[in-house]
Amino acid sequence: MSCHKSAVRRGHLIWSVPFLWTLAFGLWGLSRQHSVWRDEAATWQVAGRSTGEIWAMLGNVDAVHGLYYLLMHGLFEVFGAGTTTLRLPSVLAVAVAAGCLGLIGRRLAGPWAGLGGGLALGLLPAVQFYLQEGRPYALVAAGAGLSTLLLVSLLELPPGRRAWPRWTAYGITLLLCALLNWLSLLLLPAHAATLWWVRAGRGVWLRWAAYGAGAVAGALPLILFSRGQSDQVSWIPPLTWHMLIGPGILLAIGGLCAWADRPRAGRLSAAAVGLPLLAVPLLGLMGLSLVQPLFLDRYVLFGMLGLALLIGAALGAAVRAAAPRFPKAAGLLVPGVVGVAVLALLPVELGKRAPASRVDDVLAVAGEVARLKRAGDAVLFVPAARRDTALVSPGAFTGLADVALARTPVASATLKGEEADPARIRAALLAQRRVLLVTDAAEVAKAPSAERDKAKASVLGERFTVVEDRQVRGRRVTVYERRP
Repeated sequence: MSCHKSAVRRGHLIWSVPFLWTLAFGLWGLSRQHSVWRDEAATWQVAGRSTGEIWAMLGNVDAVHGLYYLLMHGLFEVFGAGTTTLRLPSVLAVAVAAGCLGLIGRRLAGPWAGLGGGLALGLLPAVQFYLQEGRPYALVAAGAGLSTLLLVSLLELPPGRRAWPRWTAYGITLLLCALLNWLSLLLLPAHAATLWWVRAGRGVWLRWAAYGAGAVAGALPLILFSRGQSDQVSWIPPLTWHMLIGPGILLAIGGLCAWADRPRAGRLSAAAVGLPLLAVPLLGLMGLSLVQPLFLDRYVLFGMLGLALLIGAALGAAVRAAAPRFPKAAGLLVPGVVGVAVLALLPVELGKRAPASRVDDVLAVAGEVARLKRAGDAVLFVPAARRDTALVSPGAFTGLADVALARTPVASATLKGEEADPARIRAALLAQRRVLLVTDAAEVAKAPSAERDKAKASVLGERFTVVEDRQVRGRRVTVYERRP
């Protein structure tokens, strides 16, 4: 009995230690020195709207993130708006994914593999970035971890055991992932590759196909509707060879770790699960990007679970190889490698927790506006999307006239609002004495392309003089005064 209790305790440690480790790792520097960048600002300002206002906006823009926005709206309502509320769901989600990896690794390659894989997940640089990000990608990773754990448990289920509750949970988890980001459906071909590798029986294939098809059918309305909003991703560049260097390195590392696990065809192993989970989403996204540019690593962040699982399997294999000759040292191998990795990656860890890790900071520039503004001043945003700083920090803009704005974001059911035509913007500007221009910092700014933005720049250049110019964390505030 005591041996059984000891085994149970050790089993709990395999998932709880990675969970708590990743949670602590995510809470470290969570506020990023109280900074919020443009992608997170979209979450912040939409979550602050009412449910009806969010629903109306989704009809025009960002339908693909609708479920996430509604979730964050509920959290903002309960806990209030702030960087902790914004980012803590992602921290918890990656911690859950790490716990799932611990259990998967233990089932497939032993306890050290589970522990090593779970601890490795939060250390991967790409995961560190989205571990503290107020966007839905970490939540999808948690769903990928849970669905993969369910699939592994189903493949190991003894004949005669009731399987439908787990298959139902599998299908629901896939559906929720798809509603958070429908590219997560690339999990299905990854899991299919695992079933092929282990030579799953006909009954398993049929159930996988049925529940997977149910998830696809449930997400299909969102997929079709969001395709009508594809202009939102029109800025993503076409796939080029240099963009494949990073994925190629990851696949090479994963392949080496899989080889260390000595996989065999027909056997359920860490390689049979981890390698498809890493490779298939990456290769699938590359294929889709040949039709429409979509290649962004965050869309397949969940594939990093496959890499972490393979790293854990390699660590487990190293422990097994060392144990006969160095039994005491073997027990220190995984903690030692993780400790060395933490120290080696310290510059990355500190960098990801600094405001400079993101392209800009909407809160810092709002503080500059609050210091520079005077009663009766006007404010302009170039491009209009930079209005996000006023939407996240409205108090800093109190008293400023947004002279280009025709309809607010809420009234227009958009993210950035609707601006007046160039002629009206020009006339409104000519009636002002002082104008604060909020735009991108010089090193990241692009030349105005919209006619409205060209009209703003033209009037400011012809009729106004620069009296103050501040750049802070990727954004710029320039104060203009009307020439006599």
